[in-house]
Amino acid sequence: MSAAPLAATVAALMPRARTELAELVSFRSVADPRQFPRSECEKAAQWVADALTGEGFQDVALLDTPDGTQSVYGYLPAPEGAPTVLLYAHYDVQPPLDEAGWLSPPFELTERDGRWYGRGAADCKGGLIMHLTALRALRDNGGVPVGVKIIAEGSEEQGTGGLERYAEEHPELLAADAIVIGDTGNFRCGLPTATATLRGMAMVEVKVSTLQGNLHSGQFGGAAPDALSALIRILHTLHDETGAAAVQGLAMDASWQGLQYPEEDFRGDAKVLDGVSLVGGGTVADRVWARPSVTVLGIDAPPVVGATPSVQATAGAKVSLRVPPGVDAQEAADLLIAHLKAAAPWGAHVEVTRTGLGQAFRADTSSPAYSAMAEAMRAAYGKELEIAGMGGSIPLCNTLATLYPEAEMLLIGLSEPEAQIHAVNESVSPEELEKLSLAEALFLRGYAESKAV
Repeated sequence: MSAAPLAATVAALMPRARTELAELVSFRSVADPRQFPRSECEKAAQWVADALTGEGFQDVALLDTPDGTQSVYGYLPAPEGAPTVLLYAHYDVQPPLDEAGWLSPPFELTERDGRWYGRGAADCKGGLIMHLTALRALRDNGGVPVGVKIIAEGSEEQGTGGLERYAEEHPELLAADAIVIGDTGNFRCGLPTATATLRGMAMVEVKVSTLQGNLHSGQFGGAAPDALSALIRILHTLHDETGAAAVQGLAMDASWQGLQYPEEDFRGDAKVLDGVSLVGGGTVADRVWARPSVTVLGIDAPPVVGATPSVQATAGAKVSLRVPPGVDAQEAADLLIAHLKAAAPWGAHVEVTRTGLGQAFRADTSSPAYSAMAEAMRAAYGKELEIAGMGGSIPLCNTLATLYPEAEMLLIGLSEPEAQIHAVNESVSPEELEKLSLAEALFLRGYAESKAV
């Protein structure tokens, strides 16, 4: 069957996709009540629920997950004999960081230089719009040929595990023959890519205490143990002289077999400043897809403006550890915590709190669903599907793979390098949104046909 009618329908749906993405981006849905009110996430969740209801989904529900957030669920029954496909995205987003660094308001979708800018435009509100656009195109071209379950998570970016625990408590809810995770991205804009591996993640918050209270640095400095200096010394031990992760007990010698990431391309994608070296050893693909990495996400310390001449009594940091498939995230978290405590100088008191955990994931790229996706991508892009890794984490993937070992899982999405997800000026390519929506529609049609044979 020709892809042309579906392609024409998807193209005609793009203005609606832009309008809806703008509406969804406008919600400041950061799932951290310390930064944004919970009502912003609730409004985004309700928007998703209303959209699913408008598309004829049944059993639409706002699921109260154990971490205090909401995920949105809906179901389209399968035609007789057809398989069921679970489509995943998340509506929560990362904080905007430095809002002054955005060239346009982070929660106002803005078109500039052929891209649409806004927090969550690619990661992952755009993924939800991709799913809706694909389903609408199929509906207008003979109907959706598979059963569809949609789950839109409300706390993926926080890594607090709410949906994972909910799914474990309700194992029948998300059962499907195939699962499409719409939260990764092409290796390069315009190059169709499926993600084969995801690193797992462990996040902790560390607090260092040395004194009962701050002291005058002139009167006590030089003998009084400074908590901020102690914290800096501890964090320094998390990397070796090359900048590679150096958590005691974690192996750092794995290598990536497959599509490689040229260093110059990576430098451009990461916007590394002239004269600044990359960190770690091995190929770039080894470093970002096959080996652990440690990132200090934030430090609690007095800001430069307004700082007083004081020896600090306490200081804190948030630390993220990414681990590749084959490494248990829980065991890695234990190693990280032990390392942080052992590295404390001067007998400083160290408290470590676990704040997030997710296991790594490896997909079976030999499954029939991958063959159907490869054909769909070829038709949508005119190029062969590439298989790559991804250094990020989607904790739900491993949970779904454990709950539904027979389900075929594919990872695609809009977060190609130019999207700059998690950074200021996040954006999405409308051309990628259009092509991936078409590819998903073609995949659902092709997958249904393959199961009917």
